[in-house]
Amino acid sequence: MENSRSESYAAAGVDITAGYRAVELMKRHVARTRNEGCLDDVGGFGGCFGLNLMGMEEPVLVSGTDGVGTKLRIAMLLDKHDTIGIDCVAMCVNDVICCGAKPLFFLDYIACGKNVPERIADIVAGVAEGCVRSGSALIGGETAEHPGMMAADDYDLAGFSVGIVDKKKIIDNTRMVPGDTVIALASSGVHSNGFSLVRKVFDVENNPHLTEPCEELGGASIGETLLTPTKIYVKSILALLEQVDVKGISHITGGGFYENIPRSIPDGLCACIDKASVNVLPIFKLIASRGHIPERDMFNTFNMGVGMSVVVPKAQEALALEILRSHGEDAYVIGTITEGKEKVVLK
Repeated sequence: MENSRSESYAAAGVDITAGYRAVELMKRHVARTRNEGCLDDVGGFGGCFGLNLMGMEEPVLVSGTDGVGTKLRIAMLLDKHDTIGIDCVAMCVNDVICCGAKPLFFLDYIACGKNVPERIADIVAGVAEGCVRSGSALIGGETAEHPGMMAADDYDLAGFSVGIVDKKKIIDNTRMVPGDTVIALASSGVHSNGFSLVRKVFDVENNPHLTEPCEELGGASIGETLLTPTKIYVKSILALLEQVDVKGISHITGGGFYENIPRSIPDGLCACIDKASVNVLPIFKLIASRGHIPERDMFNTFNMGVGMSVVVPKAQEALALEILRSHGEDAYVIGTITEGKEKVVLK
């Protein structure tokens, strides 16, 4: 790569040598994610991954793709880029695990106005950490400079995950029945959804107090609280699936309770959620009060402190809670499956 430099391309705003430098800086982060399926190093034209299909009768690949959204703007304003990659991985692998699939590998895509190698490496460090937390290998990615389309300090981040599950073990909500229990897995914060509203509520572009201690947040600043990475639930859910008959899983993302819980509920049944049982995090109370946002809109936009919900048989409720808690989850019951036309009701 030493002889690869185009003065003409550089004059147009693209420094290809910065790209090479970024790859060198990120390699040590990528190395942390290697697992038994990895077949080559980063830097080739395609990421190769070997599948171990032993014990699977009918393997099914499950894929998920997502980005971080306008939470990126908070990272840019605070000039902190080493955790935003965790969000990117989380948004993908938390979707994949809802099918019961074990994430295998991940690829990322970073578009930026100007390639600053150290900043790109920080972003990828977060992606790598997310991959480690989910047991995924980071087998490739792409960084693209977009001068003239993006400001020099701007960037966007997206990625996708591929997982695998035996077809007979795909989560099947057709077995869900009235009386089943709905369990909440606590979120770590706002995660990566609703940030267009969050940014408006806190006027982040003109707010000099983002990094100051906030009494309502127990002394933490609004900025650091908003940047708290999305929790990754993969390993705890995989452990749960080994011992419990899980009948439905919902990743609570954009659209909150009202859009996401119904996606795991079959027609004719309803997840009856006890609002009083939801451990609403302080950041959501602050958003609601500062923005004068009605309760329904809050539950229809944010996770409110519940990053994922699972439906299990009533008889296995205690076992499910024990397993989840033993894997570090703040898990608790928030509702019951009943008969009904609406797939979710909050009372």
